[in-house]
Amino acid sequence: MSSALVWSTLGIYIAVGIGVAVWSRLGRGTADMSGYFLGQRRMSGFVSALSYSATTYSAFMMVGLAGLTYIGGIGALGFEIIYFSGVSLVAIFGPQFWRVGREFGFVTPSEMLGYRYGNRGVAVAVALTSCLFLIPYAAVQLAGIGYLMAGATDGAISFSTGVILATVLAIVFSNVAGIRSVMWTDSLQAIVMMITSVLATAWVIHSLGGLDTLFTTLAQQQPQALVVPGDGFFSFVTFLGLTIPWFFFSLSNPQVSQRLYMPASMVAMRRMILGFLAFGFVYTLISVLWGFSARIALPGLDSADLATPELLASIHIPAFVGVIVIVAIMAAAVSTIDSILITLSSMLSRDVYAHMRSDATEARQLVVGKVVIPIIALLALGFAGLQLNLIAVLSVAASSGLVVVVPAIIGAFYWRRGAAAGALVSIVGGGLFVLFVYAVGGSLWGVPAGILGLPVAIVLFVVGSLLTRPSLVADHFMTVASAGRRNARAPDMAISHVPD
Repeated sequence: MSSALVWSTLGIYIAVGIGVAVWSRLGRGTADMSGYFLGQRRMSGFVSALSYSATTYSAFMMVGLAGLTYIGGIGALGFEIIYFSGVSLVAIFGPQFWRVGREFGFVTPSEMLGYRYGNRGVAVAVALTSCLFLIPYAAVQLAGIGYLMAGATDGAISFSTGVILATVLAIVFSNVAGIRSVMWTDSLQAIVMMITSVLATAWVIHSLGGLDTLFTTLAQQQPQALVVPGDGFFSFVTFLGLTIPWFFFSLSNPQVSQRLYMPASMVAMRRMILGFLAFGFVYTLISVLWGFSARIALPGLDSADLATPELLASIHIPAFVGVIVIVAIMAAAVSTIDSILITLSSMLSRDVYAHMRSDATEARQLVVGKVVIPIIALLALGFAGLQLNLIAVLSVAASSGLVVVVPAIIGAFYWRRGAAAGALVSIVGGGLFVLFVYAVGGSLWGVPAGILGLPVAIVLFVVGSLLTRPSLVADHFMTVASAGRRNARAPDMAISHVPD
């Protein structure tokens, strides 16, 4: 594929994306934390749905999930469907996040937990744990773009060039107008992702003889691709290790849960959830079909992560379709990265910086948040330079670390006895345990970190809570969450009410 064609198409995408980001800033408040990081809590259901979809379905899908399908067959579909079913958690917890966010003025999920457990140390622990695991996850997205650009152009555009370009775009989209520019550019990117992926997949399947021929060929030549465990990749233990953290993605990943504060109304939230489900179902099927097509068209690749780049550069895809898909996948990855930048910067400024400085006014927090964005991006860029393989597995590894926050989140809404000590020990101790497991090879006694992390965090949370007393605000918090009662509390008082 011609690098000139790729660059010219990228130029159009970049120009349009920056135009949308700048437009999103006009006439809209971004002068405070709520405005910059939550869009004044006034986002429509349509924009929220597209942005939620683009943030969630990143380079992981058309590169990572397609790669998993290439190496593991139909088990990849089951893996992704487990995540898809986990979105039911948003239907349960979304309204509660939204209610307490409005009542107490929360900007970040970590701030919410710090208030609920009456301890700002909990907020700091959640913020730092999120940084520890989300920066590598952002780096995985960058690496996906690097592999894609280098593979599709046969090295004419280097891995480093693709990674640096994506980093710069993520910083620009994040800084122009905060979450507004991110959400509006996400919406553009989600539309591009869906249209181009459907077009490219339909084209490839047609070139291989049609859908019936594709599955007939798989059944005859690679029957193991249509059963589980198939080639052996998706053993039962491996499948559980990948799917358990992924099921809780919508709660454990703060760049996703933070969006539950943003819809303008409960009606907008319902539209966001329904729109995301429709988008995700179609995009999941497309990504799996793309991976199956690569198995037939390009057997014997050295790395599953090369399935998409090699397929785009093959005779089965015309250059003009291939280059549009490259731009779409870059857009998907950038949408995830800039969302992570926005969320982590808000957590570091709102929770960590404000904890360290008693004079941390909202204006100062906003300045710190903007300064932190490029720093986080550069850290992710450095990690991406390691060029680690198997994007999908690395993405799940990040979720394996973040899942230790889930017991504290569930306990915040459903267990009055949940206490700060339990939350702290489960988050810190659970996170360190997951890091230890990965340091010794990713499993203990043959059981992967994705299975071990959550039960360890649950035990620590329960024991730590039972040995101490819960916060005095627990009852009021849970009443607001469940019934939506509103009291005359100033919207930005939450952080000042949380003890050190």
